[in-house]
Amino acid sequence: MLLNKKTWKLVSITLVAVLALSLLSACGKDNKDVVVSYKGGEVTLAEYNVGMNVLTFLSPEYAQLVEMEDFKTYLVNQQVAFKYLSAKASEEAKTKGGQTATDQLAKMKESVGDEIFTQMLEEKKLTEADLKGYLEQVMISMEDMTLKVKDEEVKAQYDATKQDYTVASVRHVLISTTDAEGKERTMEAALKIAKDVKSKLDKGADFATIVKEYSEDPGSVDNGGLYEDTAVGKWVPEFKESALTLPLDTISEPVETSYGYHVMKVESRTETTFEELTQEQKDSIKNLLGSNKIDEFMTKDLPGLIKKVNLPESPKATEEVPTVPENGQDSTGTEEPTTPDASTGKEDAPVTETGK
Repeated sequence: MLLNKKTWKLVSITLVAVLALSLLSACGKDNKDVVVSYKGGEVTLAEYNVGMNVLTFLSPEYAQLVEMEDFKTYLVNQQVAFKYLSAKASEEAKTKGGQTATDQLAKMKESVGDEIFTQMLEEKKLTEADLKGYLEQVMISMEDMTLKVKDEEVKAQYDATKQDYTVASVRHVLISTTDAEGKERTMEAALKIAKDVKSKLDKGADFATIVKEYSEDPGSVDNGGLYEDTAVGKWVPEFKESALTLPLDTISEPVETSYGYHVMKVESRTETTFEELTQEQKDSIKNLLGSNKIDEFMTKDLPGLIKKVNLPESPKATEEVPTVPENGQDSTGTEEPTTPDASTGKEDAPVTETGK
């Protein structure tokens, strides 16, 4: 799935939990090099550095940010938070979170093979124990907060976002900002093609035929452009809004999203009551609320726990002045990463916003 284009400060705590730093049990302590001390513990420079290596191992795109002072502060705060929360977690949370960490580690190894996985760790000067320790602290903290979520909180969250659980079958044609040959296409050019597509559909052209000829959504092109019986909350906001409001069996005007323009037709739409939610959906709500509790802890409680912070200095800038490309973007700019769908192992459809 394509992640929303947000600055790192606005990344949701659910994603932050997967990217957060943690104290790793494999590290030795050097009391002369304490990065942060807090009520009940401390994080040493050695622990901090191993945590940084874990971070860039899991998310290489973050390597360009790790020397930013604000980012280092944010990450070390999370390192303290997950160390503190996991230590105080219930035994049930430690058992469940530990098992989740073990399962996640196994999936990582399986995805690339043991030999390559070991090589990847060695390149970052990490051991498997380092990575497992990281995952355990994150998963135990998340599990403990999730276990504290009450049933009435789940119901209240559903009531606040019930439209997201409406199930719709939507057929669409995507005209992307990249053509079939991989060349960039302007939004103006994409809109012109989308209008031509709508015109043909309005005149009675077969939707599946038009999809095969024009659509640039690999996730639906082989199914006649159809996403069947899908919770609309999984789609990007503009697509979701159209799926909720477009009259049934009506060809839409081109709908603009970050992927380009969509010409849509909603074939069915059914509201889902709280009682009709699957257990997976209820668990997803609980996980979100658990993440929110960690966010609240980070905002309200953590500042009062931290006594002293002594962040390591960033390498001094060289005299060489970096070149700024003609487009005005700095040389560290990167594309947003795509993430495989956990259930299928394939990339989500371009209209997908989250994997909830």
